[in-house]
Amino acid sequence: MKAIFFDIDDTLYSTSDFARRARENSLRAMINLGLKLPLNTLVKELNEVISEFSSNYEHHFDKLLVRIPSRYYQSINPTTLVAAAVIAYHQTKSKELKPYPDALKALKALARTDLLRGVISDGLTIKQMEKLLRLGIYPLFSPGAIFISEQVGINKPNPKLYQRICSELTLMPQDIMYVGDNPLLDIDPANKIGMITVLFRRSKKYLAVKGKTKPRYQIDNFNQLLNILKTLMK
Repeated sequence: MKAIFFDIDDTLYSTSDFARRARENSLRAMINLGLKLPLNTLVKELNEVISEFSSNYEHHFDKLLVRIPSRYYQSINPTTLVAAAVIAYHQTKSKELKPYPDALKALKALARTDLLRGVISDGLTIKQMEKLLRLGIYPLFSPGAIFISEQVGINKPNPKLYQRICSELTLMPQDIMYVGDNPLLDIDPANKIGMITVLFRRSKKYLAVKGKTKPRYQIDNFNQLLNILKTLMK
């Protein structure tokens, strides 16, 4: 084995937990400025916006206010409410965006080996790179081994994304381990080209999702991953 790659979201940190906290903090900021609706109602409506327009849509809070009768924020400039929500979201990023502690420990241990360490992630390039920097784990990866789907021009689950990484780094698929949480987007395409696949089940987000293929390994924490690597690298 010569390289190990990771997905980012719900693999290196809990995307789901962070997103929930950040969105709730944003909505509380809007309520504190005078938006007269209960938090649970706003959470439900915001989740619908995100579901309909995707998590990468840049105007969630604007769209939320369009869907709410204006009598609930009468005499308040809606732009002020949106600005308060955005500030609260970014403050949550600064304070609460952290990797799983055992993920950080594992990445530091891997940084002391000769393994190439990288990322294969779906999403917007700037958004995913910001996560790596804010999480404080960017320096633990090998230069030139971070691949974001938008930048590469190929999205998961297209196996060409994984083949492109092999080509760029002149590596054989069987020499690469890939750790991800989604059976369909992470495990199936990586299996298709022959990578060593590891399904990370910690978030439980995809427990009901069945891929077409089985991962080589399944783990619930990064201590288990280190044990697998010790066996493979003997």
